[in-house]
Amino acid sequence: MIGVAGRRLRVGQWHTDAAPAHRPLVILNGIGMNVEMLEPVARAVTDRRIISFDIPGIGGSPDPVFPYTIPCMALTLAALLDRMHIDQIDLVGISWGGAVAQQFAFQHRARLGGLVLAATAAGAAMVPGNFSLLSKIADPREYTVEKTLRRNLAMLYNGGGSARVSLNAAKAPSPLGWACQMAAFSTWTSVPFLPLLSVPTVVMADEEDQLIPPANAHFLHNAIRGSRIEMFEGGGHLFMLSKPGEFAEKLTGFLDEGRVAA
Repeated sequence: MIGVAGRRLRVGQWHTDAAPAHRPLVILNGIGMNVEMLEPVARAVTDRRIISFDIPGIGGSPDPVFPYTIPCMALTLAALLDRMHIDQIDLVGISWGGAVAQQFAFQHRARLGGLVLAATAAGAAMVPGNFSLLSKIADPREYTVEKTLRRNLAMLYNGGGSARVSLNAAKAPSPLGWACQMAAFSTWTSVPFLPLLSVPTVVMADEEDQLIPPANAHFLHNAIRGSRIEMFEGGGHLFMLSKPGEFAEKLTGFLDEGRVAA
């Protein structure tokens, strides 16, 4: 637990003794996802220090005292890096976390080496996904009660893919934490500043993602100058968890390119 900007955040780290040749890799999780769910990615990416944290009201982080916004979470990440004495990072934003990643890239360009946007969108301007999935997301009771959590997560996080996503590490978020995440994303958009991003960026998406359709990835790719796009197949919304080896290969390949080096 680390106190950051008036909040207590549960921080998870992997490979803390990794060679310092690489920048630390921060991964921002999807809605309602606790840090333990990133274990498949952490097992596949072993050559660099990985950092993540539970958003307030998710996993082991206490509920927020006041609702927060996406820009607020970007500032919180910057404050956390200050507390951990980290100057520059590579950043992966998954789904909801991709919104914070986009905002961080806009607010804190000097602290960022490479940006990976996975299964995410431009916020309120996104192309909507499967209506039945979205309707369940809007009901906190469907995801904050242990009895229904795993059933709904299987549908939500697989998101149309044919590959399996392990949910053994999933923990139910609090109703307040879930509601705050939903409100923050639904009232935010990155559309005005996407053309201004100057960070080396790769956008990743899965062709079978029913929660955030791949049209959103193409929109981000076209709006962010100099970005590139990588498409997966059969992994669903959380293709990075169902296909961690393929994801890790494309992730590290991008980050290790000369144009991303410090």
